[in-house]
Amino acid sequence: MWTLRTLVASAVIAVAGISVLATATDHFQAFTTETARRLAVLAHPVAVPAVMLETQTGELINLADLRGRWLVIDFIYTRCASLCVALGSEFARLQDQLAEPIALDRVMLLSISFDPSYDEPRELAAYLQRSQSRGAGWLAARPTDAAELRQLTQRFGVTVIPDEYGGYTHNAAIHVVDPQGRLVEILDQDEPERVALILRRKLAR
Repeated sequence: MWTLRTLVASAVIAVAGISVLATATDHFQAFTTETARRLAVLAHPVAVPAVMLETQTGELINLADLRGRWLVIDFIYTRCASLCVALGSEFARLQDQLAEPIALDRVMLLSISFDPSYDEPRELAAYLQRSQSRGAGWLAARPTDAAELRQLTQRFGVTVIPDEYGGYTHNAAIHVVDPQGRLVEILDQDEPERVALILRRKLAR
């Protein structure tokens, strides 16, 4: 009898544990922080803050002034020799795949540096050149205020950790912001074709 009671109690605990896990992981969809971040944005779009940016030409713009079009945003630093290089190549491909809506000013690509003390306009311009930017429709920029940079990375869920070599460890993704200025989707950084397909579908609605 004791064994039966133990088994029943264990079963009840297991069921309760599964229920808690299902709730905590959005019915088992979110098993990582990154997945949870993406699911949260899909369910509840995040308003993008109005921060000041300096572009690769030295022009000052407010991120809020870019509303009215779809934004495709990544976060980089120009000294990065791995993820940011791949992101640059992927954005160049997106320039080609989204050339028509870019030409119509319905889509803009934006690479934001989280290393603004080093990434001055000259470095940002060189990054675009190395990435083989076609020019139109792709800006590289740095926030002009440290507090606004922190606010921006927090809203986008970007993690940036200085490493022992003077660089950074960071997560990488492609962020989609709608014309109302809301972060609505976060996509894998190694699937530019899928990103382009999703943007074309959004534009067709």
